Amino acid sequence: MLSRRTFSACAICALTGFAATAVGETEAQAQTTSGVKRTVLEKAEFPDNYLTVTVLGEIEPGVSVARHTHPGVETAYILDGELDLYVQGQPARRLKAGDTYLVAREVPHSGRAGDKPVKVVGTYVVEKDKPLASPAPE
Repeated sequence: MLSRRTFSACAICALTGFAATAVGETEAQAQTTSGVKRTVLEKAEFPDNYLTVTVLGEIEPGVSVARHTHPGVETAYILDGELDLYVQGQPARRLKAGDTYLVAREVPHSGRAGDKPVKVVGTYVVEKDKPLASPAPE
């Protein structure tokens, strides 16, 4: 397992507007960008060229997370607040504290925080050395 200081993440997500950064690169433990703060809680190598990355995402009220994809599965649990989740091929969902969601590999999705801050814990099982998230055109 890698130390918390030698991880990479463009994190949430969930959901949290990740930039396209390779999972194997090094960056600060917490990153704040345009109303979204991402903190990698843990990163572990997984069998056959995969990583698991657990992230705490904090989204300011009314902030939209751009449409993006992941090179693996994203699962998440809403700790606080409300989030509108838009997953390609599915109806829009309003998620609140206590709700969970799953987004399949390479499926475009986006989100928008409600009128209160959102906290979400997301776990990604992604291909090692690929961007944790990539922009997805409309």
